[in-house]
Amino acid sequence: MKRALNHVAMTAVMVFSLTGCVVSINDSDAPAGTDPVPPPPRPMVCDAAPAQRHLGKEATQAVGEAALRDSGARTLRWGTPGSAWTMDFREDRINVVYDARMRITEIACG
Repeated sequence: MKRALNHVAMTAVMVFSLTGCVVSINDSDAPAGTDPVPPPPRPMVCDAAPAQRHLGKEATQAVGEAALRDSGARTLRWGTPGSAWTMDFREDRINVVYDARMRITEIACG
């Protein structure tokens, strides 16, 4: 019995000592003039204009990555000749269409 009480007492001491390790940040804890919560990241929005320089180039992985980077989009969708596309619009996606000769014919957001 004495051993069980010692175990309970030690567990209680450990639990109470760990509660001091919890850190909470709220407006009252932050120094004056600071924002304790960082602003949310800006959404990645596609701008196809800078990527138009890739029109007529061969549709390769490197050119696709460059078009993605130039547009500021998050994702790249290749459009193969004669393929069907879903009509969902995504402002963070760039669409690169190429022809049967593997030449890029269109670059647009969506």
